[in-house]
Amino acid sequence: MTIFSMNKLLIILLAVCLLNSCSTKTNNNKTDFIIADGEMPNLAKDKDNNLHLVYGIGDSIFYSYSSNHGKTFSAPSVISVLPGSYSFATRGPQVATVNERIIVTACTSKGDIFSFYKEENGKWAQGGKVNDADTTAKEGLMALSSDVDKVFAIWLDLRTDNHNKIYGAGSTDGGKTWLPNKLIYSSPDTTVCECCKPSVIVKDKYVYVMFRNWLHGNRDLYLIKSNDDGNTFGEAQKLGTGNWKLNGCPMDGGAMALNNGVVETVWRRQSKVFASTPGMPEKEIGEGKSCTMEVVNGKKNYAWTENGAVVVITAQGQKEVLGKGSQPILKALNNEQVICIWENDKQIHASVLKQ
Repeated sequence: MTIFSMNKLLIILLAVCLLNSCSTKTNNNKTDFIIADGEMPNLAKDKDNNLHLVYGIGDSIFYSYSSNHGKTFSAPSVISVLPGSYSFATRGPQVATVNERIIVTACTSKGDIFSFYKEENGKWAQGGKVNDADTTAKEGLMALSSDVDKVFAIWLDLRTDNHNKIYGAGSTDGGKTWLPNKLIYSSPDTTVCECCKPSVIVKDKYVYVMFRNWLHGNRDLYLIKSNDDGNTFGEAQKLGTGNWKLNGCPMDGGAMALNNGVVETVWRRQSKVFASTPGMPEKEIGEGKSCTMEVVNGKKNYAWTENGAVVVITAQGQKEVLGKGSQPILKALNNEQVICIWENDKQIHASVLKQ
């Protein structure tokens, strides 16, 4: 065999090895599957690491669960048929867990937020109405979080002056009843951003709320914190140093996660995606919208929609395209894996990713 032939053979063998290496890496890193038909998924994990998924189809609210770290999900069941319930454009049912109970909230086009909880016999019961002033949550933009035995809901509320403010309410009995509503933030410049979903995290006695504000024409993200279970809140703090002056609504509220007690956030400004720790300058991490994040053992994972596809940046900094779709949600499965849930063409997709 000539030297030229040997070199050619070595090049071919090297190319085959590289292709096999890339293929193995991709296949081992994620598994993709469709859970069910539906829109606007939301996901929570209980203390036993079971996953609880809710989503909408028309006026129906559906539920499915996984007890094997997201490998498979149960056949969907109907929580309730709620006339006029939202299940589009970041408006959809929310889910949280407290002790042994699963709590779901859903908003109707009339502006009322209803709650449901799963009883010990496995059946769903309707809890109290979350907003204590009728028809004030017409935007249908809300969020839900819990820790141990406490749950807290937040939403955009129109009461008193027909301008959107951030309101919240807690429940101490697993969603059966809700405490009197609290005004969390009212913009001095008329209204908060009218169609951006807020975020909430409950941890011990702390309640963290992130929302897109509207001040002097700027639609920037702000964080506000309670140290007493959501009874009172401090001053709202702007995230990042830049501004987004916009005569319109981006319909994009960002997300946040706790990292050893420190709040980490991710959000969009114009076409860019930024990561930010309160009080620190923001860091550009990509281009897109509808961003979310999860922190596992101090490692940050991000996901967003880019050019009609869901992309993730894993803890190792690797960027992957999961597939066509929007509205991704990340949730830790254990110390080594996270699951990404998203919707595409009115179907709920899932992918399990290594850390």
